[in-house]
Amino acid sequence: MSAKGRPRARLTLMQKISRLGTRLKNPEWRRYGGTLLGGKVLGVGIVLLFMVAVSGLFFTTVHAQSGTPEVKASDIINPVNTMWTLVAAFLVFGMQVGFTMLEAGFCRSRETVNVLVECVVDTCLCGILFYAVGFAFMFSHGNGFIGYHWFFLQGAPATYEGTGVAFLAVWIFQFAFADTCSTITSGAMIGRTGFVGDLLYSLGVTGLIYPIIGHWAWGPDGWLATMGTSGNFFPSLGLGFHDFAGSTVVHTIGGFIALAGSIVLGPRLGRKFKRDGGGPMLPHDLTIAVSGGLILWFGWYGFNPGSTLSAMDMVGIGRVAANTTLAACAGGLTSILYGFFKMKKWDASYTTNGFLAGLVAITCPCYWVSPTGSVLLGGIAGVLVILGVDLLEYLRIDDPIGAVPVHGMCGIWGTLSLGLFASGQFGASGPLGPDNSAPLAGLFYGGGFKVLEAQFIGSACVTLATFSVAMVLMLAVNALGLLRLPAEMEAYGMDLHEHGISAYPEYVISAIGAPGGMEQELPLAQSAKASSMVASLDRATR
Repeated sequence: MSAKGRPRARLTLMQKISRLGTRLKNPEWRRYGGTLLGGKVLGVGIVLLFMVAVSGLFFTTVHAQSGTPEVKASDIINPVNTMWTLVAAFLVFGMQVGFTMLEAGFCRSRETVNVLVECVVDTCLCGILFYAVGFAFMFSHGNGFIGYHWFFLQGAPATYEGTGVAFLAVWIFQFAFADTCSTITSGAMIGRTGFVGDLLYSLGVTGLIYPIIGHWAWGPDGWLATMGTSGNFFPSLGLGFHDFAGSTVVHTIGGFIALAGSIVLGPRLGRKFKRDGGGPMLPHDLTIAVSGGLILWFGWYGFNPGSTLSAMDMVGIGRVAANTTLAACAGGLTSILYGFFKMKKWDASYTTNGFLAGLVAITCPCYWVSPTGSVLLGGIAGVLVILGVDLLEYLRIDDPIGAVPVHGMCGIWGTLSLGLFASGQFGASGPLGPDNSAPLAGLFYGGGFKVLEAQFIGSACVTLATFSVAMVLMLAVNALGLLRLPAEMEAYGMDLHEHGISAYPEYVISAIGAPGGMEQELPLAQSAKASSMVASLDRATR
């Protein structure tokens, strides 16, 4: 027998209103009603937003155009040059792996995670800043000191400055350069810089210092680039400043920001200098450090040859690549030989920083010098970098990876070396081939002092301006109490304090490298490991 439910009587409108009033007096019903209403409003908003997006993408009104549209030369993209620039950009970006490994290997084990995180976050921050303001400040038209167009990449042309390279391809290439400068800075400051302080000074480096000072030499109307011409700075010189791939713009700027940071920070806890009876703190993993250096060498084949922005200048690309190789080889050899005569040991860190010094030095003159000149200037850089390390040691400046000697000092040497070794055969790279109508000739090739004078003016102005502004920036961040970690936190261990984990949680490479914060954890870990081994042996013997 089936039973039917009694039909429910329908409520009148007044009864429903009365029931609603009763329910609203109940707190649980009010929360339920608010949640229900909020969900409905959110749902309607999402639907409306979706409708607007779909309408904009697929139903935009297209107006017919009468006549043939005007095609400007700046709208014609050269696909070969654009692809070459992109490949070079990817190689330069790959240098971030090399920098990360180099810094992580040369630091102590207790600060390895901090290096990893800083390198990644600096890259992300650099990308956003260079998109928002950096590229505009550096590469857009403005005045001799700063560009002021193309903020957030708005209003940009199809190609950059008649190169035939797609505008955004040039942006990604130059972003990788900016990221290199930022990473150079952090290398000299590892082991004692607070993470928030690193973010703050990185904002100043990538957002202001690098692009604005870089505009002077690489901007379309930069005062150093146009120097020596009528109506511009120093017209009687008759020659502008030259920096093909960035010995000054990237490496000197990065190196002297690093110097300012190292001075303001002071040395790491426990760092005792040679003149005080001590010596450098040893790197914790030379395998990683040297491998990172070799990855940087590989990435340099995007850094220097890619700066032609032209795959059509095939002779120039080949010459730049060969010069880059020879300078690195010479720097690596002279540094290890000089180190042996100095210490009677074949030092791995010396030869690594030696070939990096050769690479930094050749970055400016690589297009204008001969292979022989590359060997000579690279070999000098290999000795100069060791002298620079010794100078910092004497001045009690703590630079764990040698960023200041490698990038700062050898960047200056490479810039000046153009005035000595420019062979007088090569002029400029172009979108369809080289233009050798106005070749550069240095002192050793009968060109006199003119090129050397222009290079000295440019290098000195950039170096002094960078160091001065960087000192102000570092002192300001330090005044906020954010640049350097408190002593107890540094002793506890940067990795544990700043990031909550050690790079090597299962073992300690040396007692010196162990963070203080691991002292209580290590016995427990060792005990657990020992218990596990005993249990395994017990099962095996049963």
